[in-house]
Amino acid sequence: MKPPIGSYAVDTSTGRVGRVMGHEGPYVQLRPYGGGREWDCEPELLREATTHERLWAATAYENRRSRGEVS
Repeated sequence: MKPPIGSYAVDTSTGRVGRVMGHEGPYVQLRPYGGGREWDCEPELLREATTHERLWAATAYENRRSRGEVS
């Protein structure tokens, strides 16, 4: 699976939700919800994020932001 840039996907090897930022060589580049350091994922380890997973990631980010853990 090579999801379109801007979509959200789940890295099934880690369970992390990320926004697709690009495709580099054999990898898909993902960035955590709310920003942060990108990571590379093999396309076969990705699946489309559900609405529930996207909301969970957004809520987790807002909670970290409210505690001052992220800017």
